[in-house]
Amino acid sequence: MLRFFLGRLAVLIPTFIGVSIVAFTFIRILPGDPVMLMSGERVMSPERYAELNQQLGFDRPLWVQYFDFLGGVLTGDLGNSIVTKRPVLNEFFTLFPATLELSLCAIILAVLIGVPLGIIAAVRRGSWLDQSIMGAALVGYSMPIFWWGLLLIILFSGILQWTPVSGRISLLYYFPPVTGFMLVDSLLSGQEGAFRSAVSHLVLPSIVLATIPLAVIARQTRSAMLEVLGEDYVRTARSKGLPPRRVIGLHALRNALIPVITTIGLQVGVLIAGAILTETIFSWPGIGKWMVDSVFRRDYAVVQGGLLLIAGLIMLVNLLVDVLYGLINPRIRH
Repeated sequence: MLRFFLGRLAVLIPTFIGVSIVAFTFIRILPGDPVMLMSGERVMSPERYAELNQQLGFDRPLWVQYFDFLGGVLTGDLGNSIVTKRPVLNEFFTLFPATLELSLCAIILAVLIGVPLGIIAAVRRGSWLDQSIMGAALVGYSMPIFWWGLLLIILFSGILQWTPVSGRISLLYYFPPVTGFMLVDSLLSGQEGAFRSAVSHLVLPSIVLATIPLAVIARQTRSAMLEVLGEDYVRTARSKGLPPRRVIGLHALRNALIPVITTIGLQVGVLIAGAILTETIFSWPGIGKWMVDSVFRRDYAVVQGGLLLIAGLIMLVNLLVDVLYGLINPRIRH
């Protein structure tokens, strides 16, 4: 198992270097001068421009800037934001709990609904229920996040007025953050109504972010279950007179979990990409909105450092999924 783990870990090294090159290059190919945006001056003297350019290190060759960036990454220093002057790493981990809370709620919602729907569709294959579930999954997968989010805001926040439009909690409540997770911190604060306010702010963003992963998980669960239900050992279990729930839950579902776990692991990247749009629509103060704002401000350190950290998280999740494969099915690690 250790050899299997080290082999998977070794594959991440060239991937990480490739991601660092992409992160470094991406922000620099966009039009716009970070020095002019940072200064906010319409007219800047050449001397002042050259001074700021030198202070930020933009006057050096690109290959020198890249290796300085890579050296900082290896030592845990991603630089400071051009705008806020704060370390990028500190800003990331200050905002990351908001994105993590939203993503966890979304993936839990997607799994709790998607897996049962996929099982039902597989067991009722060809029925109107199967066709309805798969049709709804196709619609959910094809739904643009920004359009879907705006529709829900108009319906539930504008017309019905059941949920707030944006933010993580009402401005009526204030308490110092303890964990960074608003649901936990609102409970710890002891303020009446704070937890309810945090939940109401979380509902719509979670639904919007969970829509695409839910559709993918439901379709993959159905496909995996249909493949397993046709195996000999399932037919043998049925011929022995075992209850349908035991046949489906113990024999079929357990062996269909590997492709489903793969799908759930791959949805982490989808959640991060979706969080960028979702957080922007709902003004959710997480790393997605932070990255979008930094791109518009041409904040080089934040964009390249943030992209690298997000990619690192996705690679870590994929590594954990690979290890989980080996634990579930010993044939994979051999």
